[in-house]
Amino acid sequence: MELVALRTFQAVVEEGGILAASRKLNTVQSNVTGRIRRLEEELGTELFHRKGRGLELAPSGRVLLDYARRMLLLERETSAAVRQVGESAGELRIGAMETFAAVHLPRALKAVRARHPRVELRVSTDTSAALLERLLDHKLDCAFVGGPVIHPDLVFDELVMEELVQVCAADADPVLQPVILFREGCAYRTRALAWQRASGHAVADAMEFGTLEGILGCVSVGLGWTLLPRRVVEQSQHRADLTIREVPPQISRVQTGVAYLRAAPPMAAIKTLADAVAALANGNTEASAQV
Repeated sequence: MELVALRTFQAVVEEGGILAASRKLNTVQSNVTGRIRRLEEELGTELFHRKGRGLELAPSGRVLLDYARRMLLLERETSAAVRQVGESAGELRIGAMETFAAVHLPRALKAVRARHPRVELRVSTDTSAALLERLLDHKLDCAFVGGPVIHPDLVFDELVMEELVQVCAADADPVLQPVILFREGCAYRTRALAWQRASGHAVADAMEFGTLEGILGCVSVGLGWTLLPRRVVEQSQHRADLTIREVPPQISRVQTGVAYLRAAPPMAAIKTLADAVAALANGNTEASAQV
């Protein structure tokens, strides 16, 4: 039984059909159909009931789906374990909030490169919610997100206590402006909306942007206000056009740290990266160089 066949079978189930599965797998429909047919021949049973152009999972298919998911999970864990052998080789897939990546990651990644020169670093940014979903799906090795993170399959180590501040244009009144946010899933979004309600803003509207510079650029010209880490704002190219206002601790204080799978094999490069982030955030550049 080939893993590619199980992966195809799972895609057909989860995507709801042959065509959608072929698009997800980046292959033609005939390949998907052929793999399913060969899988049925190998198992000697029908996995789907054909109803016109649609497919309905047969009882034997429901049994196989459970085993296929477990086998594919084991395959991903095996691949991760092999990749992570040794301290100076392999691949590290890092996810981070865009704000975190902008402020904390560059020098920390330099420390990882110095300590683990043969580790290939892959970095992607997204919202905290999306990063945790990718982590649970074994598509990331670690994720730097806003906490706290409470999940039975994840470990969350706090590294930085970020201070969120309200940001608006120098000559603007945020009470009369809409809030500008990252999309759903951002760790700061809920706090910004809560502060909007608590502080009695006359405008309850919200605007969404997908990038940090997009948000700060719009705020700097007076299109709205936002809530972001102080460090991010102070390092922005728009700093001269922005006003920073403090907000209460229950809004401003955000645990930020690294999340990783509880059952994943230990990876030295993750610890090096986390230690470097913590050291640099606390102003200890010498410690970060030694991790």
